[in-house]
Amino acid sequence: MPVNVLFSARPALWPVYEPLLTKGLNDAGLNFRLSTEFEPDQVDYVVYAPNGGLQDFTPLTRLKAVLSLWAGVETIAGNETLTVPLARMVDHGLTQGMTEWVIGHVLRYHLGMDKHIKVQDGVWTSDVPPLATERKVCVLGLGALGQAVVKALSALNFQVIGWSRTQKEIPGVTCLHGADGLKSALSQAEIVVLLLPDTPATENTMNAKTLALLPKGARIINPGRGPFINDDALLDALNSGQVGHATLDVFRIEPLPPEHTYWAHPNVTVTPHIASETRPFTAAQVICENIRRGEAGESFLHLVDRQLGY
Repeated sequence: MPVNVLFSARPALWPVYEPLLTKGLNDAGLNFRLSTEFEPDQVDYVVYAPNGGLQDFTPLTRLKAVLSLWAGVETIAGNETLTVPLARMVDHGLTQGMTEWVIGHVLRYHLGMDKHIKVQDGVWTSDVPPLATERKVCVLGLGALGQAVVKALSALNFQVIGWSRTQKEIPGVTCLHGADGLKSALSQAEIVVLLLPDTPATENTMNAKTLALLPKGARIINPGRGPFINDDALLDALNSGQVGHATLDVFRIEPLPPEHTYWAHPNVTVTPHIASETRPFTAAQVICENIRRGEAGESFLHLVDRQLGY
């Protein structure tokens, strides 16, 4: 009997993913059918994105697993109709893209590049930046993306502080955890990178109290999720100089409305949710490997803890 794989994502993605998934499943030696339509009781696996429209999994009585194309699973993790394993997307293309984007903006702040890019006034001023060994960078969130970022920063010799909900150990990185660890991490951070999971517990992680912990003039980089930041508190901190600059790639409302204060603020850089994107070629490899594992009776990769939401 063939394995039936339902593709439930934005329709425009079907012609992109169909040949990649077909090749990957063939390479895995599977007998399969891949389609955007099946009778509900015939579906074995769902390749899923929230924009595919599937919300009620109850009719999918044969379902073995849902395999997300997105790294963030906050829109599905709490779905009570989903009772089978849920795997999030951890894909080396997405990870590399995120790492490159974060490193670029950390180096921009570290080297003071804006001063020379934006101000060409004919005044020769020799402001030599410190070495990376003298700069403390804090990464909040030590999942797959966070760990990749802290390792890359550490390889460049930054003083890297990583924070997570529970204790982690990463060579070359000072790892802190819990409420006290967060206070300690932020109090040292000249540059803060937000890569937390998007859960109710992480909403407004950066608020008036936590922003006040930062060294005056600290920089914030958010390529994770918009709700990590209390926008009003950040604007107050930017206006007072407590935060020197913020580079924001994600927002509570996207696209960011043209009238939003962030667009015109002199100490904010807005990027249009481009820090990282799922690459179809590598994402299809991850999906096909998980289907192979499921059919072989092996453990799925990148399973979501439904209670934690990530």
